Amino acid sequence: MKDYEHIVVWLDYFNKTLTKRMGRRLPKDKCVFDPSLKELTDAAKEAGFETTASDDKVRFPRRAFVRSGYITLPKVTPKAKVLYKISEKLVAKRAKQSK
Repeated sequence: MKDYEHIVVWLDYFNKTLTKRMGRRLPKDKCVFDPSLKELTDAAKEAGFETTASDDKVRFPRRAFVRSGYITLPKVTPKAKVLYKISEKLVAKRAKQSK
């Protein structure tokens, strides 16, 4: 049964190596190369969201041949705004690690 109180945020939304057709939801400058589930969870927490569930043994529907992962967040703002807030923290964290 569909859960209307939560949104699902897939790792593939932030993967810079994917095309939009393959599942990326943001511009490439707002994405990183091959994000991990831990990075996504940490970025969501830094952005002020409380993760309610996560799974790393699932497959993104557009790429059923590759394992991916997702987190579930309570629905408080539109999904696009949530993605941009998380991507801001994810890109900043990656930039700090590469220095």
